[in-house]
Amino acid sequence: MQLIFFASSFCEPCMQTRAVLDQASKLVPALKIAELDVARDTAEAEKAGVRSTPTVIVLDGDDAEVFRAEGVPTLNQVLVALAKAV
Repeated sequence: MQLIFFASSFCEPCMQTRAVLDQASKLVPALKIAELDVARDTAEAEKAGVRSTPTVIVLDGDDAEVFRAEGVPTLNQVLVALAKAV
């Protein structure tokens, strides 16, 4: 299971999302979070269809998308998505 977090340096909601993802990683130690900056990683953002920041994408073991949140997700949303990815 992998979580990809598309962010930008000037994004206030991105800071809130980091806090939610930090809580999730404490509850799910096996969670791997990849944070990508849309300004630096434009090809990856375009490939993933990212239209705004923050965007959080959860992938299952086969790299299939099981969850996408545009905007700040709740901790509960992230945990349910991670359960779906298992």
